[in-house]
Amino acid sequence: MSRYWPFHARIVACVLLAGGLQLAGCASRPTGVLTPVAETEPSASKVEMIVTTTRSHAANPGEMFSGERSLTPAFAELTVSIPPNNVRKVGEVAWPKKLPPNPATDFAVIKAAEVDRKGAEVWLNNAVAKSPDRSVLVFIHGFNNRFEDSVYRFAQIVNDSRAHSVPVLVTWPSRGSLLAYGYDRESTNYTRNALENLFQYLAKDPQIKEVNVLAHSMGNWLALESLRQMAIRNGRLPPKFKNVMLAAPDVDVDVFRSQIADMGEQHPQFTLFVSRDDRALAVSKRVWGNVSRLGAIDPTQEPYKTELADNKITVVDLTQVKAGDDLHHSKFAESPEIVQLIGTRLSSGQTLTDNRVGLGDSIVAATAGAAAAAGTAAGLAVAAPVALVDQNTRENYARHVETLGDVVPGAAATGPQVRKTCGEMQGRRGENCYSK
Repeated sequence: MSRYWPFHARIVACVLLAGGLQLAGCASRPTGVLTPVAETEPSASKVEMIVTTTRSHAANPGEMFSGERSLTPAFAELTVSIPPNNVRKVGEVAWPKKLPPNPATDFAVIKAAEVDRKGAEVWLNNAVAKSPDRSVLVFIHGFNNRFEDSVYRFAQIVNDSRAHSVPVLVTWPSRGSLLAYGYDRESTNYTRNALENLFQYLAKDPQIKEVNVLAHSMGNWLALESLRQMAIRNGRLPPKFKNVMLAAPDVDVDVFRSQIADMGEQHPQFTLFVSRDDRALAVSKRVWGNVSRLGAIDPTQEPYKTELADNKITVVDLTQVKAGDDLHHSKFAESPEIVQLIGTRLSSGQTLTDNRVGLGDSIVAATAGAAAAAGTAAGLAVAAPVALVDQNTRENYARHVETLGDVVPGAAATGPQVRKTCGEMQGRRGENCYSK
């Protein structure tokens, strides 16, 4: 086994080379983008949000929070400057190419301050008082998201949707690595109580008249579990919880049935965004025993058609929408029509009827069948060539190899093999694949 998987990794590396992959073109974006800028752009728009997180503090102040878990929730106020639409497409996050960001062309943070719980409550009450409908929009990100990813993506959604709701970002400990799927999934479980506590607070706050929830990918598991806990604890979900939007949910369809049943007959209006060409969910299906993921079902087929109708769940099929990343996993946010539909429906009071992805994602999606069959060791070997070209994967690779080497004999040999493969690449391309 220890010989086979490094060999498999070399084969995938050869595929990359045969495909003409240009490593030099894979310059990584800067980190620490949350350091506030001194200058602003008059024509830029601004999104103010309150953040609650179960992440621990980051060593780099410009990152604020890491992907590790904290014993207690933390809170922060952030204001994101978004360049005008004549330099940015609706649905696009304009990441800075260098630091400090240029507010005329890039997303830039103009305020980032950690606050205590009382300070967060004061901020929320003040913001709700200014809201035309006294509503809040809670966003829960998905797998493979760093703190800065969730901040920028939510700012983009709020800005492009033009929703009137007060933005509340819930960000859980994701390591922002393709190799950390298991850790991320357990981090959603780790965050369930914290999210339920937030929901309970929003339900009891008399100033807040309406609560809407938008979750993406693995974040849907966290949202559904917390709502389920709340319903069981309280006997029902509060009427002010109006809309729960499930975008590309990485949730087992059988488990979803039981979650909805546990919430009782009185539950929010659920809107399900599905796409049958979602490659990320296709990989997840293989990983989770070939059971369909909720975000990739065909809503016109049984038993889904009848079950969705019985539970009054609205479905928006995005299969034909040509937007989003190569994995077709973020269409809800990157399609101008869909993100604006979300905002229009929320702001008008109607019920809704619609990651960052590294270079390695499509490669992992294409090869994950073998990895799913053989387990974590295989997954690391398959991802090894990805680590050469994708910064987010590369930065976490060594740690995963070291951890795996403690439990799988011979797995640690993958690390030297990656270095060997990288050396071979350097010889052919004349590049340093560790410096990208």
